[in-house]
Amino acid sequence: MFPEMRRKKQQLSREETEKIFRRGSHGVLALLGNEGWPYALPISYVYNEGKLYFHCAAAGHKLEAIARDPRASFCVVDADEVIPELFTTAYRSAIAFGRIRVLEKGPELVRALEALCGKYSPDIEPEEEIEKFIDSVRVLEMSIEHMSGKEGLELLRRREEK
Repeated sequence: MFPEMRRKKQQLSREETEKIFRRGSHGVLALLGNEGWPYALPISYVYNEGKLYFHCAAAGHKLEAIARDPRASFCVVDADEVIPELFTTAYRSAIAFGRIRVLEKGPELVRALEALCGKYSPDIEPEEEIEKFIDSVRVLEMSIEHMSGKEGLELLRRREEK
């Protein structure tokens, strides 16, 4: 279902790909929007226990798109350095494909919110904040069916030289 990477030498291992998802501060979530139009949006997330979690408002375009079709892709750019003299970019990125579901109120919703809070506000106890917003926030869980990471040749060369 998912095509093999053409440039195998640049493909990252699953472990390296997961590191990108753990390190990133944000990425781009792509959904099927209104009337079949692609809908891609920058969004904060957490990669936890092999899944991706996003938070959003209780209503809106994202939730409508997911209700129509839960399939999604999510991309994180880990490195991006333009090298003008070589007409290239030193980049590293990861992409995941999967299906999204909206978590219902309960323990798994709280755990996902705790994971998001732990990533973005690690020195703050989240219980009070979660309690305050639990009714107005939604958490999206993306179960990953396929993921891959890729590193540009320039970064690959730099790593091999070390």
